[in-house]
Amino acid sequence: MTAGDNPFCDTHAHVFGPQQKYPYNPGRAYTPADAPLEAWFALHARLGIGRGVLVQPSVYGTDNRAILDAVALHPQRLRAVVAVGADVSEAELERLHGAGARGIRVNLADKGGNPFASPAELERIAERIAPLGWHVELLAHVNEMGEWQDVLARLPLDVVFGHFGYMPAALGAGHPAYRAFLAQLEGGRWWVKLTAPYRLTARSALPFDDVEPFARALAAACPERLLWGSDWPHPYIRSKALSPDDEGMFAQLMQWIPDAAVQRLMLADNPARLYGF
Repeated sequence: MTAGDNPFCDTHAHVFGPQQKYPYNPGRAYTPADAPLEAWFALHARLGIGRGVLVQPSVYGTDNRAILDAVALHPQRLRAVVAVGADVSEAELERLHGAGARGIRVNLADKGGNPFASPAELERIAERIAPLGWHVELLAHVNEMGEWQDVLARLPLDVVFGHFGYMPAALGAGHPAYRAFLAQLEGGRWWVKLTAPYRLTARSALPFDDVEPFARALAAACPERLLWGSDWPHPYIRSKALSPDDEGMFAQLMQWIPDAAVQRLMLADNPARLYGF
């Protein structure tokens, strides 16, 4: 079986550099080291992953060239989640779709990271991309969504939340905001990526046992809308001088969600449906 024939999908990763070819946004919060596509594929070879989704990192703003150039090299194997401004043209959306884009990323978690100034503005862009079959991917703390909560629930498309819902593990999976999140996952068009447990945990290294209740709660609530992603090359933890353990984190997630049928949904069937593989 070749890599492209393997249906398991890593739905969350980034490529960076070279900076001379793909310059970073002057307003970026960090400057990453180069992270080429070949290094990501090497991780996939070790984990048995054949497909991938590249997500636009904040350091590139709305300049999607780095991820789209990568997708163009392997159009059957890769898809993209891009960043656009509220004024993006219809022609540009069509061009992005033809280049492998299947959603837009919206950052509600980091100050200054959101190109949409209000929930109403997000609703307008959602109405424009819905006919393409796209989704909105959010970087958002589900316990801090405030006025965005209601608008997200009524968007006319799928909504994907990163990092288990990005709520501190110390608050617990029984937190009222997380219970409300689980209820919305059960009854709506929301999806969740089981990515970057190190963003939730209070632990300094594996095992991130305080994240396990979140994984088990999600698997029970919405197995048909779970996704997995490596978050490679881990710009968040590299900025904190921690060492990632990709194989260890993947193995841990499989222990948290041991049901083979749910694993198959999360790794293969669900991403194939959402990203159109």
